[in-house]
Amino acid sequence: MDTKHRILEEALTLFSEKGYANVYVADIAERVGIKAPSLYKHYKNKQAIFDAIIEEMNRRFMEQASSLKINGADASIDAEIYKHISEDQLVALGRDLFLYFIHDDYTRRFRKMLTIEQFHDKKLADVYMKQYVDDVLSYQGMLLGLIASQGILKTENVEIMTLHFYAPIYMLLTICDREPEREAEALKTLEAHIRQFNRLYSRDEKIVQDNKKKLWRDR
Repeated sequence: MDTKHRILEEALTLFSEKGYANVYVADIAERVGIKAPSLYKHYKNKQAIFDAIIEEMNRRFMEQASSLKINGADASIDAEIYKHISEDQLVALGRDLFLYFIHDDYTRRFRKMLTIEQFHDKKLADVYMKQYVDDVLSYQGMLLGLIASQGILKTENVEIMTLHFYAPIYMLLTICDREPEREAEALKTLEAHIRQFNRLYSRDEKIVQDNKKKLWRDR
C-alpha cells in the first residue's frame, strides 16, 4: 500500500476510534510513520483527507456493485436489471449487499465514525444523512418508481413504498453494528422482509418471466 492510501487507512481508523474533531494531522502522520510536512505533500489538510476517504469508500462500493452485476448508482440502468430477476435472485442480491456493508472494514469504520460524530458536528451529521438516508432513498425511490411504471410493482405512493423497503434494512444494519452476533438472525429477517415486500407490492412473476425471455432473445 502506498503512502497516500496508508494515510487514508490510518486516518479512518483514528477518526473511528477518537472522533473526527479529536484527531489532528500530526496524529495521522505519526500513525503512518511520517512527519506532518510529508503528509501535506499528499493532502493539504484534514478536510481533504476526509473527502478522499469518502471518495475511496464510494469507489469500493462501485467495485462491489460491479461484481454483483449491477450499476449501484444509476437507477435507470439497474431498473432494467432488476425487472428481469426472480424473487430468489433478488433475495440473494440483497443478502450480498447487506453482507458487504456489515463486513467491509473500510465501510464499517466510516459508518461507525459518522454514527458517533453526527451528534457533535453538524457538518458530519449532514454527511451521515446524505450517505445513509438521502442518497439511498433517492436512488431506491427512482429505482422502484421505474419498476412500478412498467407494472411489475404496484403502489399508490412510491415514496412510502421506498421507506417500506429501506427502513427495515437500515434498522438491521444498525443492529449488526451494535451486536455483530445477531448477524444470522438479521439475515433471516432480511430475506423474510424482501420476500414479503415483493408480495405486498404485487411483483408480477409473469412479467418477470416475459422480460427474461425477451432479454434472452435480444442477446
